[in-house]
Amino acid sequence: MTDQPTSPQNPSGTPAARPRVAVLFGGRSSEHSVSCVTAAGVLGAIDKDKYDVVPVGIARDGSWTLVDDDPAQWSMTAGKLPEVTAGTEPVMLAGRNGGTELLVAAEGQAPRSLGRIDVVLPLLHGPFGEDGTLQGLLELADVRYVGAGVLASAVGMDKHYMKVVFEDAGLNVGPYQVITDRQWHQDAEAALDRVAGLGFPVFVKPARAGSSMGITKVADRTGLRAAVEAAREHDPKVIVEAGILGREIEVAVLQGRGSEESRASLPGEIAVQPGDHDFYDFEAKYVDGGAAALSCPADLPAEITERVRELAAEAFDAVGGEGLSRVDFFYTPDGELVINEINTMPGFTPISMYPQMWAKSGIPYSELIDELIYLALNRKTGLR
Repeated sequence: MTDQPTSPQNPSGTPAARPRVAVLFGGRSSEHSVSCVTAAGVLGAIDKDKYDVVPVGIARDGSWTLVDDDPAQWSMTAGKLPEVTAGTEPVMLAGRNGGTELLVAAEGQAPRSLGRIDVVLPLLHGPFGEDGTLQGLLELADVRYVGAGVLASAVGMDKHYMKVVFEDAGLNVGPYQVITDRQWHQDAEAALDRVAGLGFPVFVKPARAGSSMGITKVADRTGLRAAVEAAREHDPKVIVEAGILGREIEVAVLQGRGSEESRASLPGEIAVQPGDHDFYDFEAKYVDGGAAALSCPADLPAEITERVRELAAEAFDAVGGEGLSRVDFFYTPDGELVINEINTMPGFTPISMYPQMWAKSGIPYSELIDELIYLALNRKTGLR
């Protein structure tokens, strides 16, 4: 992919010298630190000769601030999780001079402009970042951004409605039950009875969280209530999925250029190593470096490899995906492919599954960043 990203023109009609990219990370969700680690990978790899990069952190209280662009500050070192703290230079997006500018609005001072922003790279995971809320803000600001739009982000974040969309698209979805906040308060025992009807084991999850936050594998009825309460610490709506015996297969999807079809990587397989992790939980993903391994391409029959790539692209299109997504499946012993979920802003460090699968499929990390920025810069703002 040798095409250069094209920047929108300045009000004078002349093209900007370099696209200005606001790298946005942190956020209010429980995945705040995961977002920082993702940003560390991108800040270390993005071509700063090609792009004018402006790193913006979002603290846990929701405030935006200018931050250091040193990747080491946002990396996970010795198991310590990085965090954005509210700074002395709060920033905001504002429509000015026919475009969208980034303003510094320190208390007691007149706002000053940092210049026009051509595209936002929102590296946020979880609610208030990956769920359509931030995407709605960027739409209102009339600024281009990498990744899925408002509806696709919201559907991709909510595992309940995600499954509804997948079922309507004819994809094979495993058995599940949903417990809303009202249902839990009205009759928790009835909710637990419904869940127990799935059989055991089950996986109890917050409906709108990621990075395996708040997930519990439950082997029998006695552990259900505690697992639901643990999930509710992250989200009042809980989804419970029947355990599916099968291999965990993932596919990275990349939006096609223009009217071209969505692109699917070679499939990868996650294998959790024997030890302290019963499933692919947060510790296995981000802390215990030797807990899991990715095999790509996964050792699958040729026809299954092609089919899972087709299904991943179908899932991406079903939710109205843009930019990037990772789609996860189970491959059962009887040859079935059962879709588990789609992640519209997957982990994006150099060792994350999404970039690794594309690297194995012929697109290295830095080139993948270029392609995502290209896609964002070359789609119109507003309805599309």
